[in-house]
Amino acid sequence: MKERIVETSIQLFDKKGFTGTSIKEIVEELNVTKGTFYYYFKSKEELLKDIHLTYIDDLIEQQKVILEDSNKDCIEKLYGLILMVISNIGSNRESARIFTREVRHLSEKHVEEIKGKRNLFRKRYQELIEKGIRQGEFKDTIPADMLTFGILGIINWTYYWYNPEGEISEEELAQMFTNIILEGVKNDKLR
Repeated sequence: MKERIVETSIQLFDKKGFTGTSIKEIVEELNVTKGTFYYYFKSKEELLKDIHLTYIDDLIEQQKVILEDSNKDCIEKLYGLILMVISNIGSNRESARIFTREVRHLSEKHVEEIKGKRNLFRKRYQELIEKGIRQGEFKDTIPADMLTFGILGIINWTYYWYNPEGEISEEELAQMFTNIILEGVKNDKLR
């Protein structure tokens, strides 16, 4: 039942927003009582926190697997990380939107817990960039932290506009982003 509450809430939060969705609407959609909701969650905010933590914990675990693959160089890992975020946005679009836009409705205590995990996710990206710079795979002309924020800015907003059923596959989009990041957009004839 807990999973059904979460899934229904994700759908409603995505359509109506966190503040536009009441516990009454959630339980009516499920045809259960408020008591059922409160058996699993103390509040709507606790439910939102759970949605955020589930989403980021899953990303962190997937990220770890990619980064620990000793058969891939930094460029291949960067592509893998970009594809991973795009794929998760494709398969978990509603959760990605909630994760990005609804965090403002969490209390400071919950925001700090989620920020810690977001920072871990970002830090691991930055460590990959730093390693790639040390190994000569990436240019050393852009500070690793700025490059990391730029990469995350590029890929995190795909939840807003990318259509996985559209003309460009997740793999093609990840390759495009990787090429933009690694090579830039300036024509070689002008270099």
